[in-house]
Amino acid sequence: MDKKTREKYKKILLEMRAQILDQINGLSEDTLSSSQRDSSGDLSGYSMHMADVGTDNFQRELALGLVSNEQQVLYRIDEALRRIEERTYGKCEECGQPIKESRLKALPFATLCISCKEKEEAGGGR
Repeated sequence: MDKKTREKYKKILLEMRAQILDQINGLSEDTLSSSQRDSSGDLSGYSMHMADVGTDNFQRELALGLVSNEQQVLYRIDEALRRIEERTYGKCEECGQPIKESRLKALPFATLCISCKEKEEAGGGR
């Protein structure tokens, strides 16, 4: 892969990284940093209804799951940026063949070519 193409994907990956960090920060600020009473807007001394507590807990668990997924994608983006610096970006980690540009456009942090990914998903790889 030539330098111009690597720089193009580096820019794409850095933009994705910034968007994900914004999403993680937004989820953290909106859902995870407020108490149940704060998020409900209840300033009284009365306890919350059990259904409200359940809904709040569900929303917190959902937000934690989303943050966890976003952190996994962030890790994969960081690994792709590392591969760009090492000039190994765009090569399948399994067979060593180039990953098609159409796959990299769809998933810029892909580590496997389509063939190896299909084998992995079928249980025959990695």
